[in-house]
Amino acid sequence: MDFMTTVKGSMLENFYPAGWDMEKINACCEKGVEREDFWHKDFQPLACESIQEFDTKMGHEIALQIKKSRDKGEKLAMIIPVGPMGMYKWAVFFLKEWNVPCDHVYTFNMDEWADGEGNTLSSDDPASFEYCMKDAFFNPLGELTVPPCQRNFATRQNLPTYPEKIAALKKEGARLVLIFGIGRMCHIAFWEPHFAAEFATEAEWKQQCFRLGAQLHPLTIEQNAITSFKSRTTLVPCRANTVGPGLLFQADYIIGGADGALGRGMGWQGMSFLTTLHYGPNMWITSSFMPTFPGKLFYLKELAGPLVPDVN
Repeated sequence: MDFMTTVKGSMLENFYPAGWDMEKINACCEKGVEREDFWHKDFQPLACESIQEFDTKMGHEIALQIKKSRDKGEKLAMIIPVGPMGMYKWAVFFLKEWNVPCDHVYTFNMDEWADGEGNTLSSDDPASFEYCMKDAFFNPLGELTVPPCQRNFATRQNLPTYPEKIAALKKEGARLVLIFGIGRMCHIAFWEPHFAAEFATEAEWKQQCFRLGAQLHPLTIEQNAITSFKSRTTLVPCRANTVGPGLLFQADYIIGGADGALGRGMGWQGMSFLTTLHYGPNMWITSSFMPTFPGKLFYLKELAGPLVPDVN
């Protein structure tokens, strides 16, 4: 009996995005990390044996990109996430070890919890992404840190200014580096798959630079309940401000991470990771475009396929 047969007439029938080809996703889960023809020649998935190795290598890659731009005398624009978080500790470590000032860096937080109008949490709320970034990255850098005037957070007022600011930096020769994790629903930032239903063409979808008060998919809410709120679904906002493909896909280089293993053989990110690698670019699966960019996608080895049920 196949999955789609059991979905019909069930509560899940209208739960998954209309554009998802479930048979194709299922086929992705039967694969490993072998290359696909649509990948960029300089895109690399890199396996990590442990979360410690994962955090260290992602942090090193972030710090290295900052150092390379510094050495070249270039400005660097970075679209950055709150999660994976362990990487920031190591980015700080390497930048301090190399004594690399970050006054050439301009950061753009990719998303923030919000209400339906795009109003966000206070910056001093520990649950806010702005608070988390200051605590994990900006403050620990000390004198080497990114100047406050060059940090951008996804507030109702500031998110709409991202396109103009990034365009101006690129005009000055800045590179744009995208750092990301892959969501349970294969989102990048909080650009959810069901948004695709609003657009007649992929070209129109790709022009979308941001969204205020974006409605999150239930599985995204549950993912965050598990990873950030100690299972308390009642604490997870149902909406967020987020950048969109119009900014994400301007990246000159990407640094991605998939660390969604929970131990004891459990995990939430295996399907999302393998679908990202093998589905092929499609607007219903935002992360499917990531392999078409140069860069690195670090992942915990246990997320690699083929994914088979554990009946023990």
